[in-house]
Amino acid sequence: MVPVLMGKTSKGVVIVLTTVPSRPVAVRISEALVRKNLVGCATILANVRSFYKWEGRMEKSREFLVMLKTTGRRYSALERAIKAMHPYRVPEILSIPVNRGYAPYLGWLSGEVVD
Repeated sequence: MVPVLMGKTSKGVVIVLTTVPSRPVAVRISEALVRKNLVGCATILANVRSFYKWEGRMEKSREFLVMLKTTGRRYSALERAIKAMHPYRVPEILSIPVNRGYAPYLGWLSGEVVD
């Protein structure tokens, strides 16, 4: 049996993911984006392992994953801000739509992200 998802539709909420090389960089970017009201919340996941090819070579990196909760209408400004602060030449910046969620949280989030 598949569980039923409870909650309201997200009204354009997205989760944006980016990986960074260190905790200080993750904290600096997260705090700046919250202060600028580009995201309602930033969550840092420590010590993730990334495997990828870069310029033809296999790479293995310890990174920090930053999960940024925002609205779709703020994505372009958020992307520009991440690129301006990010140390990587080609940073990972991925937007994942949120289909449903807990209504009080979605309301709070929408109120924190300012156009």
